[in-house]
Amino acid sequence: MAPGSPQSGVGRIIAGRYLILDRIGSGGMGHVWLAHDQRLDCDVALKEIRFRNPAEGPEEHEARIARARAEARHAAVLRGHPHVVTVHDVLEDEGLPWIVMEYVAGAEDLRAVLNRRGPLAPYECARIGLAVLDALTAGHEHGIMHRDVKPANILLAPDRTGTPGARILLTDYGISVQPDSLETRWTRTSALVGTPGYLAPERATGGPPTAAADLFSLGCTLYYIVEGVGPFDRETDLAAITAVVLEDPRPALQAGALRPLVEALLVKDPAHRLSAEDTAAALARIITPELRPPTPFETGSQPPWAGLVTSDRVLDQGSPAPMPYTPTALDSGGRVHPTSGAQDVGAAAPYTPTAVSSDGPATWRPTPPGFGPPLGYGAPSGTLWPGPSGQRRRKRPRLLLALSSALLALGLAGGGFWFAMAHQVVLPYGSKVGLGKPLQPGDCVVASRTGNRVTPTSTMEVDPSCEQRVPDGQVMTFYKASSVQDARTVGPSWCRKQTRATAEKLGSSVASVAVIPTAGGFEASGGKVACLLTGVNGPVYGPLAMFRPYGMTFQDAAQMQIGDCLRPSGGDAKNRKNFDLVACDKPHQGQVVGFTQLDGPVSAAQANTTMNDQCHNDAKAGAFDAESDGRLANYGLQSQGLWGKHFYWVVCAVASG
Repeated sequence: MAPGSPQSGVGRIIAGRYLILDRIGSGGMGHVWLAHDQRLDCDVALKEIRFRNPAEGPEEHEARIARARAEARHAAVLRGHPHVVTVHDVLEDEGLPWIVMEYVAGAEDLRAVLNRRGPLAPYECARIGLAVLDALTAGHEHGIMHRDVKPANILLAPDRTGTPGARILLTDYGISVQPDSLETRWTRTSALVGTPGYLAPERATGGPPTAAADLFSLGCTLYYIVEGVGPFDRETDLAAITAVVLEDPRPALQAGALRPLVEALLVKDPAHRLSAEDTAAALARIITPELRPPTPFETGSQPPWAGLVTSDRVLDQGSPAPMPYTPTALDSGGRVHPTSGAQDVGAAAPYTPTAVSSDGPATWRPTPPGFGPPLGYGAPSGTLWPGPSGQRRRKRPRLLLALSSALLALGLAGGGFWFAMAHQVVLPYGSKVGLGKPLQPGDCVVASRTGNRVTPTSTMEVDPSCEQRVPDGQVMTFYKASSVQDARTVGPSWCRKQTRATAEKLGSSVASVAVIPTAGGFEASGGKVACLLTGVNGPVYGPLAMFRPYGMTFQDAAQMQIGDCLRPSGGDAKNRKNFDLVACDKPHQGQVVGFTQLDGPVSAAQANTTMNDQCHNDAKAGAFDAESDGRLANYGLQSQGLWGKHFYWVVCAVASG
């Protein structure tokens, strides 16, 4: 069903009780709607279970309904938890399941926050991580595994005082599971459940859902929060799964005090992965540093450059380098003492971790990430540190070979999904952009921002739907370069020239960005510079210009351009909020003639009047081209997305007879 249609959109009453007011989100299962409970006179969120394949059989249909019931049941167990979205009820309407949930006013998912603000500081990340861990632990105590911990399933909302982002909520228990229950699973046994790039290795290779697997996903999420990209983000799902199982995570460059904690959560072997209890303690120490007592896993709250020793340099040049010493034992009081016979433990090379002492935080030397226990965890009894790194490296090829063989066997047997060994991939635009394939005409991209702007080297991902992930820009055309130098010198100016007319029709709310192939990726890109139009003050929300089909419902007024003819969605002439794009020779209610911007915020009650007056005054002053019949702009449409970012941008239109 199309958004806004009479069957599923605004104005429909569900179960004779819930009046749908607006769509507030979309996910893999369906839409989430803002609705008004007419019986209790309060707002709620309704999750509509959407069937992607109308021809699916009764078994699949019943599985989806069972999944909805399971989500409600799982979340209801956690009702009242401060960091879990409350589920009130699950009901069926016209044979389809709907979940009635708490409406969290002003909520924004964490992925959207990061797209807008960029990576967060380690302290903020630790605060979010501790709240999510608390929610996960509550579920684990009831035997419920979440199985899809990721930024998009974490909501930040104002608290009762109105402080933005103070309330942290874990949502979407739709694929959660109790391993020992007899509940109908929402997928067949051969399907992979979760999000590639956030799945634990043991889950990707067919293992059962466990608390340790949720903690691995939490580690991926913490990494994403401070780095702005996931540790295993790749261009395709298969490449991401390959990376999860066989590759080390990318080094965390901005994690600071969080870095050893994140690496301990991303250990491949769940038996050696950091426990929930130790994770909570480490996160709490970052939020509220403790001088004493010391612990084997001291993260502290110092910035990235304070007291960290890496394998190739000392970042704190003001302190003397620690003297080499051998592994040590930790007594019951948390103090370090040399072990007997320590000189015999690993003679491959000097090993210089710094002991936890009573007069300062531990310095830290990274181990090969992913495989083997992290520092201070999973070591042999009586020792604080694991053996020298050389011992671990000698064991890795055997483990990799075993994992590879097991995965290939799974694929050939057809019991899981097909898994292929990773091949070296040439990234057409380099590692910063990160795309594994050349961009195509009309591709919508989700991108990181620098100073609220998308740049030619922003990290990018393609949004195939051009809607669900709220795209930041779209590929409009290409410049075919004769060489890398030609691409660099001519490409940006050529892109600006070719996209200028479209940008002007969009009210200059967009900017030209030329994504240039690297020397190593020039051939893979076909020698083409991708010319994008990206949102200046926020996302573009959907397709632009010639990539918008007639009949399309605008996700936001920011997609509208001068000359567009508009028709209210659903044919309701009183609908002044949702519009479809129509051909101008077809019946329509209005036509876009220009854009304006209000000086500051206005109340919701005065918004329409203020916008209409501003458009009318601008038209009288000659800001827009006059229509041949003398009509002036007489109503305005707000960009809800940009208004939410405090850019009071208005589309001005004339009414049609």
